[in-house]
Amino acid sequence: METRPILRNKYYLYMTEFFAGMSIMAVELGASRLLAPYFSSSQIVWTIIIGTIMIAMALGNIVGGRSADKDPNPDRLYRRILIAAVWIAAIPVLGKYIILLISGILILTINTNFLILAAFLTCMFLFVYPLLLLGTVTPSLAKYCTDNLETNGKIIGTLGAFNTIGSILGTFLPTFVTIPAVGTAITFLIFSAVLLLLGSIYFFSAKTKRIQTIAACLLFILCTLFSNSGHFAFWNQNLLYEGESIYNYLQVKNTDDSIILSTNVIFGVQSIMKKDESLTGMYYDYALAAPVMAGASASQPMDILVLGMGTGTYARQCKKYFPHATIEGIEIDQKITNLAHTYFSLPNTIPVTTYDGRAYLNASDKKYDVIMVDAYQDITIPFHMSSKEFFTVVNNHLKPNGIMVVNMNMHTTDPDGINSYLTDTILSVFRHVNTIDVKNMTNRELFASQQTEPATALSQNSTTLTDPALRRLMQDIDTHLQACQSQTHHILTDDKAPVELLGIKMIDGLIQTELVQAKKELENESISDFLKKEL
Repeated sequence: METRPILRNKYYLYMTEFFAGMSIMAVELGASRLLAPYFSSSQIVWTIIIGTIMIAMALGNIVGGRSADKDPNPDRLYRRILIAAVWIAAIPVLGKYIILLISGILILTINTNFLILAAFLTCMFLFVYPLLLLGTVTPSLAKYCTDNLETNGKIIGTLGAFNTIGSILGTFLPTFVTIPAVGTAITFLIFSAVLLLLGSIYFFSAKTKRIQTIAACLLFILCTLFSNSGHFAFWNQNLLYEGESIYNYLQVKNTDDSIILSTNVIFGVQSIMKKDESLTGMYYDYALAAPVMAGASASQPMDILVLGMGTGTYARQCKKYFPHATIEGIEIDQKITNLAHTYFSLPNTIPVTTYDGRAYLNASDKKYDVIMVDAYQDITIPFHMSSKEFFTVVNNHLKPNGIMVVNMNMHTTDPDGINSYLTDTILSVFRHVNTIDVKNMTNRELFASQQTEPATALSQNSTTLTDPALRRLMQDIDTHLQACQSQTHHILTDDKAPVELLGIKMIDGLIQTELVQAKKELENESISDFLKKEL
């Protein structure tokens, strides 16, 4: 094998290892952000991402080792790096279409585990091949760097160190720098460019395969030009804003009567503002029963805390109907709070603290008349805000007649479902618990108190309300509230809270209901007509 002059400098080989490790971790984090708008960012999705990437790395190590022994020509390694660079650059261009294509095929072919299979197949198709190619770097470089057996251990150790340090930077840079600053698409392009530069330096210094290198550079440029050509939800044409934060994909949509925040392309509305300032017709309206249960009136002062403020839908409603209430919000995502002021008219008089909800309660001694827990999104349920220990902390921050209201965004009659676990857990802390299913939605509202029986308090206090629409709604809620009693004794704790598995079981059931209807409709119309109607 002809020795390339550039390979005489082992530091170049070490830097190849460094940037390969960095790019692998950056792609892994980018994968989570690419999938989150469609499949959520739950622990299950993370498990699928990590698992498929480990499959790719294992295969890459095998392929790279065998290739280096069979034909120790470094041209093959750096050609693989170029291919990986172009593939990674193409992910933000084609990724969203591939996700929807895979999802569409699965809708027509499977009946269970839709989200798991869709996320797994997407990862296998989009990420396994380029990361398999990058997985060949370490065994290949070990072959090129080793001069004799006496220094073999030192060389392998140095390569491992460079790979690990690169992986560390590849973990922190996307999360704290590139994704918040320039987004997921540009993050893929940045690390693709790094790999492209590595390969280009090698081939131009070796004076070989320049046409292939130039072609790779041209493909990268094309991917750069088209990477931001469409939205994640590219079928929506009336978006006011689309962007990303450290925690979420964020989309603000303008409709005829509302402004809507979504943090997921598939799973709908996280916050809403009605342009005519009327009731939303959603679970936020039902949650207004909590202040009424706590004795609120148009002139009664009280303290309300919202854990999971979003853009302030619930806070604005409380301020409208109970103007003397003092309202505070806790929202972990500062960008959502910024959107609340920009697009959702959140009053500056309602303070919002950027913090984790449970951590905030642990650091505060204040007690409240109402604490709203609205921190559950699709299957992304923070386990530490679903446990007995958490609800005990909430109880300790309520006044004697205080009410906790929890938005459980998936209602079901399954005795082994997520809501049964949450209800039993709350019943282990609170004496009185009532629930009601929100009409025409999948949400269920839960009201809990240590001393006040929620249904009785609502009946007594709703007659004092002056707003006719709110009074009618409270009377309707009063009619349908159901008292809860523990049946299964499923208690979620900080040590054991399998909320992701329970949540995905619930989502799978909800999706199946929709899929059955979709399949029936497809039997009577063409796919193109169906897609036009749905999108």
